[in-house]
Amino acid sequence: MLIIDEFFNDKITKGTYIALGSFDGLHLGHMSLINKSMELSKINNGFSMVYTFKNHPKTVVKGATPPKLLTSNEYKLLLLEQAGVDVSCLVTFSEEYMKITAVEFIELLIKTYNAKGFIVGFNYKFGYKNTGDVNLLRELQPHYGYDLVIMDPLMYNDEIVSSSRIREEISLGNIEKANIMLNRPYCLISKVIEGRKLGRQLGYPTANIEVDSKYSIPAIGVYYTNVDIDGVIYKGITSVGNNPTVEGKDFSIETYILDFNNNIYGKEINLYFIKRIRDEIKYPSLDKLIARIDIDRQIAENEEIHVSLLKK
Repeated sequence: MLIIDEFFNDKITKGTYIALGSFDGLHLGHMSLINKSMELSKINNGFSMVYTFKNHPKTVVKGATPPKLLTSNEYKLLLLEQAGVDVSCLVTFSEEYMKITAVEFIELLIKTYNAKGFIVGFNYKFGYKNTGDVNLLRELQPHYGYDLVIMDPLMYNDEIVSSSRIREEISLGNIEKANIMLNRPYCLISKVIEGRKLGRQLGYPTANIEVDSKYSIPAIGVYYTNVDIDGVIYKGITSVGNNPTVEGKDFSIETYILDFNNNIYGKEINLYFIKRIRDEIKYPSLDKLIARIDIDRQIAENEEIHVSLLKK
């Protein structure tokens, strides 16, 4: 897969069929656009292309609050490559970029990337102050001669699949619903840091991960997880919260990794949330807490591994 950005100045000889959108999460709705891009590119002997942003537009718009992210750019590119996309273009959304008019934006794509077709969602907006929409794309089509596909919304439980809906389900702890809409387990990629080491005293040493407030964090509770460490998948029990039984004060995400006892401080791991096991509870004693973790471990042992390795 060719990865480019706004500084690309080479020439693309084949026609590109471009899926346009912010694509945070690459959920089922997003992938319907991207799959259509790949389908059209094969029919027309062209390239499939995803055009999106390195940063969320709301990081630049004054007064706007950026949403919590569902994917890092690096993970997004891995997913796109695995899907079979030919070209991924991630551009920086800046104040200068924000001032590009809707027509200028379409002309930019045609001139720079040899665009022959656009695939967009039913509610796609583009250009300065979001003045461009699917109606404008239809109006411009005869003049510029591009193919145009406007995808209908994809539904789950009678509601539209969207990044905002997935973020809400994650924040409520409804991780299995979020995973259905993502079509994969929700993943946090982060570095293992030192914690209070209280898990060792309980017989369940944990790996604490660095919490990045830019990303969607599952609701407080205990989850069955899968953990990718150096390309090997392990089962895990992950606590999200404050550890009230041991008088925890700081928020943390820590995972007991089954059948694993190596030192991984400073190492980056992929933590996949599979299902919620229970709420976070303050137990009356450490013995009660250990007995509950014993049950959590049995649950994890009886679960399957749900994660397939991504090529890196």
